[in-house]
Amino acid sequence: MGKINVITGRGGTGKSTFTTLFTRYVHANPLLLIDLDPDESLAKMLGVDLEKESKCSVSDALSKIIAKGKASKGRDDTPDLLRRMMEQGEIIYRDKKFDLITLGTKFSPGCYCLPDEMIKDTLRNINKNYELVLVDSPAGLEHLNRKVTPDIEDLFVILDPSDKSAKHIERIKYVTKGVNITCKNFYLVGNYRFTDEIEDYLLKTGEKYLGRIAYDPLVREHNLKGESLFKLPEDSPSSTSVKNILREAGYVLV
Repeated sequence: MGKINVITGRGGTGKSTFTTLFTRYVHANPLLLIDLDPDESLAKMLGVDLEKESKCSVSDALSKIIAKGKASKGRDDTPDLLRRMMEQGEIIYRDKKFDLITLGTKFSPGCYCLPDEMIKDTLRNINKNYELVLVDSPAGLEHLNRKVTPDIEDLFVILDPSDKSAKHIERIKYVTKGVNITCKNFYLVGNYRFTDEIEDYLLKTGEKYLGRIAYDPLVREHNLKGESLFKLPEDSPSSTSVKNILREAGYVLV
């Protein structure tokens, strides 16, 4: 059974950047990435053009399934259709380093409950095929509240230097306890806006603080150009800091 890691935090803290560099440097084969953020920024940071590769998101797949269900007047079963789309490679992108599934943007009214349930069922069926599963979470705590992921090996909370971000730590603990999600390791990671003073404060909270992601102008430059963060120099500030964070958490790197 594959270990499931979740990267979470408030919006704009750098979750997708961390997930991308985590993917680049961690030694794990096979590795599955799940992007639960409707903005779908993870694929871009990985250098993946899902449209060009003719891959659809889970939300897109749901729209197709609903349309097929209406056409068949309910004779087609939704889970079976999803399984077939997965087997045929329609909703999973495969790379030498990782496989990728995205939640995608839902263009119909209503919440993401059904797409989230589909992700949950998919994860339950396929995570045994992977050594490690990395989940890039959206802003907020709905993915935890709905228990989209089962029990978590490592939970990484990406923080910005704000009071709201600090309070987010306790909210995450409250929600995971409330829905009975077990978490083996609870890690804090500071983003590039952190200062030495704030780091000193976190070191005194009793939580496991792994370090901060260094400011790196090349990350912004690559994102603006639509270039993969895999192309960042090995010794760039962000690359070096994320590798140090992963080593602190005990990971073997490539």
